[in-house]
Amino acid sequence: MPWMKWLPWRFFVRKFATSHGFLDPLSVMAHLQRFAQPSEVAEPIELLRAGVIFHARALINSKVIQHNLDWVWPYWVERQFDPLDQSFIPRAFSITHCNLSHRNWTAVGLPDYEEMPLVDPRGLLTPHYDGWSIDTWVVSESGEQLIPSRLEQCRQELLLGDNISVLTESSHADMHLRNHAMVESSNGDKQCLLDLQAESGAGGWLVVALRPYNPEGVSFVHKVRLDNDRRKWLIEKKFAVEFDRALERHLASDYHHGDIYLHLHDEGGRTHGECEVGMATAAAMFRIEPGKPLDVQVKIPLEPDPVSRSGSPAATKPGNWGETLANHCAMVVPDQKIQFLYDAAIRTLILHSPKDVYPGPYTYKRFWFRDAAFMIQSLLYAGLVDRAERALDQFPHRQKRDGFFHSQDGEWDSNGEALWIFDLFCQLTNRRLKPGWRDAVLRGASWIDDKRLPKDGSRCGGLLPAGFSAEHLGPNDCYYWDDFWGVGGLHAAADMCEREGLHNDSTRFAAQAKDFQKTIDDSLAAAAERLGRPAMPASPNRRLDPGAIGSIAAGYPLSLYPAEDPRLLDLAEFLMEKCFVSGGFFQDMIHSGINAYLTLHIAQVLLRAGDARCVELMRNVAQLASPTGQWPEAIHPHSLGGCMGDGQHAWAAAEWVAMQRNCFVREEGDTLVLVSGLPPEWLSDQTATAPVRFGPAPTRFGRITVEVIPGIVPRVSWMAEWHGEEPPIEVRALGFAPARVAPGSQEVELTAQ
Repeated sequence: MPWMKWLPWRFFVRKFATSHGFLDPLSVMAHLQRFAQPSEVAEPIELLRAGVIFHARALINSKVIQHNLDWVWPYWVERQFDPLDQSFIPRAFSITHCNLSHRNWTAVGLPDYEEMPLVDPRGLLTPHYDGWSIDTWVVSESGEQLIPSRLEQCRQELLLGDNISVLTESSHADMHLRNHAMVESSNGDKQCLLDLQAESGAGGWLVVALRPYNPEGVSFVHKVRLDNDRRKWLIEKKFAVEFDRALERHLASDYHHGDIYLHLHDEGGRTHGECEVGMATAAAMFRIEPGKPLDVQVKIPLEPDPVSRSGSPAATKPGNWGETLANHCAMVVPDQKIQFLYDAAIRTLILHSPKDVYPGPYTYKRFWFRDAAFMIQSLLYAGLVDRAERALDQFPHRQKRDGFFHSQDGEWDSNGEALWIFDLFCQLTNRRLKPGWRDAVLRGASWIDDKRLPKDGSRCGGLLPAGFSAEHLGPNDCYYWDDFWGVGGLHAAADMCEREGLHNDSTRFAAQAKDFQKTIDDSLAAAAERLGRPAMPASPNRRLDPGAIGSIAAGYPLSLYPAEDPRLLDLAEFLMEKCFVSGGFFQDMIHSGINAYLTLHIAQVLLRAGDARCVELMRNVAQLASPTGQWPEAIHPHSLGGCMGDGQHAWAAAEWVAMQRNCFVREEGDTLVLVSGLPPEWLSDQTATAPVRFGPAPTRFGRITVEVIPGIVPRVSWMAEWHGEEPPIEVRALGFAPARVAPGSQEVELTAQ
């Protein structure tokens, strides 16, 4: 409103603050902004909103947890608040208490179904998004207690049969607890199942406990009631939990009387618990006979399938895993861990692409073009074309009138990412651009050139303006990451327009891409002179620091520069020398942890260059995976638990799929390169009883299945369905002489290098 421009609100804010002994907030904000380049968006409002919600909960945590350490808390709290544990974090000056050392969880669910219940590292089940949880304990008659969240060790695995499920097994003294969580569909109704088996040599009780928290902290429960048949819990007056048998004891408590854990030996019982604070707890107790296993099943009804505005079922219906995985790009390798991680990553991608794609089931269950581009790339690599297409169909709805593909304000990489992945879809499927995508592509490409800064001779002249970009690069700046994506997007738009017969648009976008690339190269030359080496910094204004990881995009995935480009290779060397911890890329900025997916970006650059260290980095990332085959966004260097972002990061899973695919088959210009990243011992193993295999894999040239017969003289063979003419094929196996394949050949014998 115009009157806001002259209203002296700044004077009143400053006067009120200083008169009460506070720092002048306007002065503080002005000083903070000086650390970043001037930008039209200081920070995306979407991230500010998410941050406020995150820390609001963490503020509640600070008021509850540390004053009630006699409660049973989630695994992360038990570790992070223990002064004898390596995960301990002092909290004297921390206003809020966040999960900073064990951000790990695993989602279960069904394909194309939005609900993704979470299981934490000790089996704590959170069935609903951001809701309460169910924990399970064993209490023996002798007074011993099996509390999984307090155990240093337990066994947990992701099972990949006809469904995905998480199995957690824990033991203490003569007590054992088996906790098996999954989601199933029965007559169209979705439910989360918790199959429990408990044993106690001396006899005792299986306790199914309602917890007013989840892996992020407190989640309020005000009312819980046991129904008359003693087989159901009503939580906040809604049917919420069902037991397969009537329970024998029931207890309930509120905040002022303490955790129900403190009352397990109380006489009598209560069928109803109510807490105005929102910390109601309850315990359903089942008798364990001495030496006999007790089986109990717990069912939690989930939300029904979404419906359209017309009231009819939505177009996307939850599917089953068998149908969804049929004919996907399968991998068979001798390393069981690498095999398991690939199979788990495929399922993670499917689970997180019910329609839109989400980079996580909890903290990151929202949309970014950046994460979506990488995830859809891997959906395509995995042969999950329909799923990728459905996700791309959502892109035009997120585009603003000016052509900006908007997921977050101030992130100028999104247009390039959207255009690049549209083009990749068309190339890998050999399809024309969908009519519903054409206008979005044209407007999106025009936005990139319009957004560039004037060429005024400044360091950032001709580049995209300062923005927040990927949050792990640092304060607002003119990031080369954005620029590389801009160039990649313009090239993609030019190629799509050429195939569509839009020759004038193709010529225009190609010329813009060429001019933009020259501007970047001139800027990089100036940066190299300033830094005294060719490695590319994060921006024209920065020294070499961990934020330079963003410039790796020029090599992977965009391939804007040749594989041997000294700027790329020197950047990779800098990052590996200065920014690695425990074999992985450690991002000091914001993430403050080891990043699996960024480590794999560097590995992809080494792979293109034929550098065998790509295998070492891949194996390092494998070692950082959780027992359920997941990676959090960033990993604590000591606890090896998650310390940033979502505890199950689907972008990391996508990069694992992309890495395995490119190790078997990848495009380098107009050439198809085979088996260039396989560990040499896989090829030369004379004891192998099965071939190494990958496919059918979509490529720009067609679908191909690659097979390696290991031995003294390994043989590489392939079957392909080309879109057109057979491309030039090279076999570049590590440790063996490269082989240029004669046209029409389908097999090559490798010779030692």
